[in-house]
Amino acid sequence: MSSSSTASGSAASGTGPIAGAAPLSLCAREPHVPAERLVAEMVPPPRFDSVRFGTYVPDPDQPSQTEAVRLLEGFATGLDGAPAGGRKRGFLGFGRSRAPRTPAGPRGVYLDGGYGVGKTHLLASLWHATPAEPARKAFGTFVELTNLVGALGFQQTVQTLSGHRLLCIDEFELDDPGDTVLVSTLLGRLVDAGVALAATSNTLPGKLGEGRFAAADFLREIQGLSAHFRALRIDGEDYRHRGLPDAPAPHSDEQVTRAAHATDGACLDAFPDLLDHLARVHPSRYGALTDGVRAVCLTGVRPVDDQSTALRLVVLADRLYDREVPVLASGLPFDRLFSEEMLKGGYRKKYFRAISRLTALARDAARLAES
Repeated sequence: MSSSSTASGSAASGTGPIAGAAPLSLCAREPHVPAERLVAEMVPPPRFDSVRFGTYVPDPDQPSQTEAVRLLEGFATGLDGAPAGGRKRGFLGFGRSRAPRTPAGPRGVYLDGGYGVGKTHLLASLWHATPAEPARKAFGTFVELTNLVGALGFQQTVQTLSGHRLLCIDEFELDDPGDTVLVSTLLGRLVDAGVALAATSNTLPGKLGEGRFAAADFLREIQGLSAHFRALRIDGEDYRHRGLPDAPAPHSDEQVTRAAHATDGACLDAFPDLLDHLARVHPSRYGALTDGVRAVCLTGVRPVDDQSTALRLVVLADRLYDREVPVLASGLPFDRLFSEEMLKGGYRKKYFRAISRLTALARDAARLAES
């Protein structure tokens, strides 16, 4: 029996040191997500429901941030009234009429920058500012987009998204050659249909896939992807750590367990058990895995030295961050989750993003241990 199950069981019976209602367990959940839900959920996540260009606070020492706001506001304005099918273009290819299916120049904008400079805030602001009903705008991470293709099939995905005015892709990364060919073909078809593109990444379009697979062997596809975008560089430091204290120290197992029992809607799992469970749940379901969860409590956080396991944890961290779910943990601090070798490898940017986001969620959870 897992440590989380033991803690929950003793508490529920009133025989252990903590009595009360047993908390939830992510390991006990195996959600089924129908394809229509994947499409309906292609909107900015709850954390970015209310963001707008006006709520983005540029760093005065980083003029590229102010410039990015100006250019993206122009991008949104250029989409006013532009129908699918590519009949209007102006900023970055939007505005004046042209013959359909003959795009001239980039059909999208690509926000490149480090962790925590506000790229997702700006991407969500663009989605909100684009003058079209929500059903004709799509917003999702790169992983969610590839999962959509897996659920619907390629042709149905093209048909579903071709009537959209805008497709926003957050955390654009290419982890294998299959994704490179798939996404290159998909975006090409959508651009031909007149769909505008916007994406964020920590990697310039021409460098996608570098360090993760033989990118040189797929140079044509990578260059094809790059041709769809005009890159905008956004400089700056991670706002999640700007002027804030260092990551909080982990709590004890007892503190985490007590907080889980005292917090309505909290879940309690042993970290090794959770990693094993994530291997049995498709990453497209990680959002559904956290439905209704108000806090994640983990005991026994330890180093993650397997690449596949680490990448699954990155996806979960993204979904928890999107939903603003605090994470209270015992064991190893989150900035020691990944080895030095992994932090220097091809997936380093994903791992640094996960550390940044988990650290922010750990700060949010500190109040749970104090209550």
